[in-house]
Amino acid sequence: MTDKRDSNFTSTARQDRILPEDSFGDWKWREALAELMVPIIGDLYRNGINVLIYGKSLVNESPVELMRAHRFARQSDNNELSEFETFPIIQHLSSLQLNDCEIDIGELAVRCPFFEKIKDDPSGLDNYINQELKDVIGFDSKRPSTPKPIVLYGFGRVGRLIARMLVETTGPGNYFRLAAIVIRKASDDDIYKRASLLQRDSVHGTFSGTIRVDEANESLVINGNPVKVIYADSPADVNYSNFDIDKPIVIDNTGVWRNEDGLSQHLKSGGSKVILTAPAKGNIKNIVNGVNNHILNDDDHIISAASCTTNAIVPVLDILYKKFGINGGHIETVHSYTNDQNLIDNFHKGDRRGRSAALNMVITSTGAVKAVSKALPELEGKLTGNAIRVPTPNVSLAILSLAISKETTKDDLNNYLRSMAFHSDYREIIGFVNSSEVVSTDFYSSPFASIIDSQATIASGKRITLYCWYDNEYGYSKQVTNLAKKIAGVNLTRLPKPIEKNI
Repeated sequence: MTDKRDSNFTSTARQDRILPEDSFGDWKWREALAELMVPIIGDLYRNGINVLIYGKSLVNESPVELMRAHRFARQSDNNELSEFETFPIIQHLSSLQLNDCEIDIGELAVRCPFFEKIKDDPSGLDNYINQELKDVIGFDSKRPSTPKPIVLYGFGRVGRLIARMLVETTGPGNYFRLAAIVIRKASDDDIYKRASLLQRDSVHGTFSGTIRVDEANESLVINGNPVKVIYADSPADVNYSNFDIDKPIVIDNTGVWRNEDGLSQHLKSGGSKVILTAPAKGNIKNIVNGVNNHILNDDDHIISAASCTTNAIVPVLDILYKKFGINGGHIETVHSYTNDQNLIDNFHKGDRRGRSAALNMVITSTGAVKAVSKALPELEGKLTGNAIRVPTPNVSLAILSLAISKETTKDDLNNYLRSMAFHSDYREIIGFVNSSEVVSTDFYSSPFASIIDSQATIASGKRITLYCWYDNEYGYSKQVTNLAKKIAGVNLTRLPKPIEKNI
């Protein structure tokens, strides 16, 4: 097989992949190994260990999905990742006493320089793993006695996706739990309709869990977790202590209240912290997860998670600015239509937005560029931006056309972006794809805030253009969820540690 690895990118020293003589036989062997992994991964997760492959959680995945996750490693180091390499890692993990953490077996495998020698010295792999995981081996997990309650105020597109993520990532159940959703009652069978919308989604597919309606207690039981359904017209109508919910983190998904006066109603209702899933007004801090979390302190009771577009562009701008400098530029977002637009032509207070979202491309403004300066003050006044709403229901594209301070080439730029996406602290935030065939639907339910399309990268001296995909629903909801977990004190160590510094 021809070796098409990029020689300019530092790849692992693992054995080259060649096509097996018996492809079907090879597949069945690897499938069998994946089947053996499933119960081990599940057992580890129930004991507080989340197993990943390059940021993708393997919990509750089928054997075939595990195999697909292994193929993704090609995007990182231009080398195949085999179940023959990861299965012994999984086996060894199951034998260790581990503190609660996240372990990326993809990164462990590709960093191991001696896989070809494992047959001769199996203990070498065990010693390597023990060294990489030394910070979490042999320690008792100090789990809180009571999980932090989280309340979703609003249950629209973002709210339902966050609900899915929270109940799918509870682990041993000690750190946090989805305690309630707060909505306006729309009909007598409201709770059943809400359950149906959570179970079925035209874009993101069927929820991979169980949902039961407990009508007597006005609750949804999601994966065994009772979630109270509270009906209210405003935050002022709610008192969380009446529902035995003590000082919850409230995630406001409605966008109705964006200033401190409006959002502070959640605090008066008994909430301890408020996260707004929209850009905030006034002096409320706009937080882009992974970029400016450090500005938060205990006195910040109301926080904005900014917008989906802001979360998509700010991390990429951050790593570009630190490496190359940014003198100026323009950002254009090609954005899927949203509930705010009309399905057919009708009055809308906004310019152009009254025209049919399903039939038209609509030029509109974006507040994302203005929000950039709140997260990256050094870029204030250097960027312009606009948006085009297009007739697709999900996944958007940010086009960053920038003037930088240092000259670069397409290969050097892509190699840097790839290393930051896979081997830095941004590995949970920035994705990277190296295919000339991907289109928007390929990024449905992508957990990344932004995915760099390396095939579309343009670089000429001090001018660069990047194309960054983002699931404006799922990817953003994932960032909000991660922010909520951090505020709740859920800071599980992810290993192995990044090998790239964020410059």
